[in-house]
Amino acid sequence: MTAATSTPTVLLSGFADESALTKKANEQFAALAAIGLKYYSIRFVDVGNGIKNVMALDDAEIKQLQQMHADYGLSVSSIGSPIGKTKLIDVEDGTGNKYVPFETYLKEDVQTACDRAEAFGSKLLRGFSFYHPKGTAPEEHIDQVADQLGQIAEACDARGLTFGLEVEANLVGQTGQLLAAITEKVNHPAMVTIFDGANIVMQGFTPDQVYAQYQAMKPSLGWLHIKDYSDPSLGGRVEHVDEESASHFVPADRGDSAHEAILRDLKGFLPTLEKRMSDRGIDGVFLDLEPHVRGGGQFGGFSGPDGFGIAARALCKVLDYVGIGYDLRSFESLSS
Repeated sequence: MTAATSTPTVLLSGFADESALTKKANEQFAALAAIGLKYYSIRFVDVGNGIKNVMALDDAEIKQLQQMHADYGLSVSSIGSPIGKTKLIDVEDGTGNKYVPFETYLKEDVQTACDRAEAFGSKLLRGFSFYHPKGTAPEEHIDQVADQLGQIAEACDARGLTFGLEVEANLVGQTGQLLAAITEKVNHPAMVTIFDGANIVMQGFTPDQVYAQYQAMKPSLGWLHIKDYSDPSLGGRVEHVDEESASHFVPADRGDSAHEAILRDLKGFLPTLEKRMSDRGIDGVFLDLEPHVRGGGQFGGFSGPDGFGIAARALCKVLDYVGIGYDLRSFESLSS
């Protein structure tokens, strides 16, 4: 579907590693091209030397991927880095999360993520808000997190990049309200937030509460991850989510993430959001499919080529219903 110029329009993207049975680059890119996507987020990929996180790619693999992007007509929307998925404080709390001294982390890991963004021509870097010690309240750690994220935002800004802070369970920024508090304290144009409804629902929140968290994030919103979640056994707030056992992910046209209401509201907000992103040199407002329909974990998920296609069609169905335009490959694009 090619939207009319008067229709608010989003850019569709997806975490390509979810679409491939083996995570081989050619499988990922073939699946996304067949679905009709022109953008993707890079996270895990096998370019011939085994599965690697984008952070671990060597120069030869980067060069090979750059050529494959041209061959398959794909652009990288964001770097799906794990930046910020480390312990905030070096204490034993019963989790397997690692700790890296922040000065080292900023100098090494953050710069590597920025290198990948530059290599793949992306202006966006996905990240997180650090793990506070399990059993402590996230609110207690906002000042430290804001200080560290502010330095990350400054490092990204120095490279012409924008850092997106994803809402996710077990991290300091585990709710929309907490992310709003963090971004207000950081107050840096190079840091925006990433809404992800399923990451909120799996913590036991209702659709109305998810919608309220989306509203809290709007002043800092940059883009959205699209996946949904439905677990009838949830009976209220889950203080610590067992991410490795999460198995109730569903497409965006079902589940408890209030996608219809959120996207209906987003339609009116898109001009403001488009300007926010275009001012940062970004192509538009991305909706990034991360479906997890065959399961998800702490650092990724899996859908398969069929599951990814089902999730993409479900999102398009909701977008059509609320009147938001999007652009998929067409016959005419074959000759461009």
